[in-house]
Amino acid sequence: QVQLVESGGGLVQAGGSLRLSCAASGSIFRINNMGWYRQAPGKQREMVATVTSGGSADYADSVKGRFTASRDNAKNTMYLQMNSLKPEDTAVYYCHADIRYYWGLGAQRTDTWGQGTQVTVSS
Repeated sequence: QVQLVESGGGLVQAGGSLRLSCAASGSIFRINNMGWYRQAPGKQREMVATVTSGGSADYADSVKGRFTASRDNAKNTMYLQMNSLKPEDTAVYYCHADIRYYWGLGAQRTDTWGQGTQVTVSS
């Protein structure tokens, strides 16, 4: 019923920048909180940033001051601007959203994940 698609990953040198996008599609009634998570090889998935529907963002300590998360509610899209990238930022980055979608005469709620996008930072 709903889908999240990430884009913008790639290979960058340390100190460089990337901008990730996460676009939601489907029969969307409302998107509540959205978030970016990442998983490095051999490590657990961790929260990078979360953004409320009102645009308030919260960040992991490891990315504060370097990453900026934002949303365009009109486009059902979330962004992650990543600056001053470090090799330890290398991971697969996943988008997550708490979405209410149209279902019959009402709405259903679902936690949805994107397929992930690879970010590789070389030293």
